[in-house]
Amino acid sequence: MEYSETTRLSRLTAILTQLQTKRLITAKDLADKFEVSKRTIYRDIKALEQSGVPVITEEGKGYTLMEGYRIPPVMFTEKQANALILAEQLVLKNKDASFVKDYSEAIDKIKSILRYTVQDKANLLAERTRYDEAIHQERNSNNLSDLQFALTNYILVSIQYLNKEGSFSERIIEPFALLSAENWYLIAYCRLRKEFRFFRLDRIQKIELKAENFEPHKMTLQEYFDKFQ
Repeated sequence: MEYSETTRLSRLTAILTQLQTKRLITAKDLADKFEVSKRTIYRDIKALEQSGVPVITEEGKGYTLMEGYRIPPVMFTEKQANALILAEQLVLKNKDASFVKDYSEAIDKIKSILRYTVQDKANLLAERTRYDEAIHQERNSNNLSDLQFALTNYILVSIQYLNKEGSFSERIIEPFALLSAENWYLIAYCRLRKEFRFFRLDRIQKIELKAENFEPHKMTLQEYFDKFQ
């Protein structure tokens, strides 16, 4: 297929955005995304290199950018980046496909200017957050931002929790994932019960991020559901 120079320039810009969005990406991933051959992607990567973009080829793995290379200096704090990821989950429930596409592309561009460490945490949060629309449901938690931060930084959290029977307990938990259905829920490993538990965010009365990290749980959210549900 013949592509005009304008189309190619647009694709080169989009490839650069992808390189800045992900720590590592393969030629096949890029070829599939832009519906071109891997040979075309090889030529595009070479063109970016020749224009001064510091693309690093990791043999057998894919492409990455030299750490520190960024497009315009828009800076987000980690919690601001997390808020954008949550907003993305809400937008993905929208029924207008064109709106979802435009927003997703905008989020890709935003991710591309984050530092690699914040990118990784933003991508982890996106993978560990599920949102299901609940019409007319009031959501009244004030802890979501802190729990997002604890989840992506593997920080132990102390909570005072009021269960559905009205009893208080104090727990030390390891945040794993955030879900929204009729309410926001946190999936976390509870050190008191020595198992994963669901905690409704509006029942968390007090929260404290501890000065201690926990060992990350080596599974995806889907693997958690397959194993425990």
